[in-house]
Order: sequence, then structure tokens, then C-alpha cells
Amino acid sequence: MPGYWYVIHTYSGHEKKVKDNLEQRIKIMGMNQEILQILVPTQEVAEIKNGKKKVYVKTFFPGYILIQTAMELHPESPNEIDQKIWHTIKNIPGVMGFVGSGTTPTPLNEEEVQNILRVSKGEEQKKTAPVVTFVVGDKVKVIDGHFTGFPGEVNKIDQEKEKLTVMISIFGRSTPVELEFFQVEKI
Repeated sequence: MPGYWYVIHTYSGHEKKVKDNLEQRIKIMGMNQEILQILVPTQEVAEIKNGKKKVYVKTFFPGYILIQTAMELHPESPNEIDQKIWHTIKNIPGVMGFVGSGTTPTPLNEEEVQNILRVSKGEEQKKTAPVVTFVVGDKVKVIDGHFTGFPGEVNKIDQEKEKLTVMISIFGRSTPVELEFFQVEKI
């Protein structure tokens, strides 16, 4: 990947605002050739609240954004373009500085950048299968959905779709019901 990636320290919760301000400033100053990309690393997170599964986007490095520049940055550089990039970034409201040694920003290596991009694109989440503590025959209780409170028995487990087929007794008949993992708990 061409260019140099740096980590900019921002006020926590201001990552998007800093990114937007930087993009606007870059456009106005015509610095598209010098600053190649700005990234707020995020990932989709699933949370179960009140028995409901909610998916939202979360910043996974709060207080930090990544920026890709065409040239290596040095604060004491005599190069006018280098100085222009440095001061443009440092003067954005919400920017606290660069991550690095003293006042010199340290560029990330290629492996670090690829790992961050992989997580941000959701590839890391897909690699790890959810840990299922259910086995066929387990006695469970439905805690979410139309059958809340009904007891049942796990009949089938679909790891890929994160679903269970649970046999629930409805009007004296055993009926298969497909439920998501988070909708049941072991008894």
C-alpha cells in the first residue's frame, strides 16, 4: 500500500468530526495529492439488550484516527509541503497530536495497517465462529420472542446461521421452533 499511515490522537468521541474537518480542509487547500486517506476504524457490534439483538457501528480505537500521507512526516523538515501537511493536521479542532516518539510521528508498518483494515471491514469477525454452549438434548427456556417463557429441548444446532431448532410443547404437541442463540437460555 503506497504512502505512510499515521495515528492521530483526538478527543474521544470526536473522531468523526475531526475526520470531516480534515477532509474539508484538505479539499479547500487542494492537498488531495499529499493526504491520501483518512480512516476512523470501526466495526459492527451485536449487543443483546432486553432480549433484543441490536447491531451498531462502534469505534474500536476511541480517540484515534488513521491518516495516510504520500510522504513521511517530520515536524522539523525544511520541506514546505511536509510543513503544510503537518500544520494542517495539527491545527484541526479536536486533534491532540500524532502517536509517536516525542514530537515525531511514527508511521505504522504494513502489517499493522492491514490488521486494522481487516477488522474494520468485518473480516476478523467472520473468522471467529461464535462459541455455542448448547448441545442437542439440552433443556432450555425461551427468553425472547413469541414463545417467551416456554421450556423446550434443543433438537438441532445451525452454527453458521447462529440458530437452534427447539422442540416446544404447544397444546400438548411437540412443535419444532427455530430460534436464534440469544433467544434461549439453558435451564
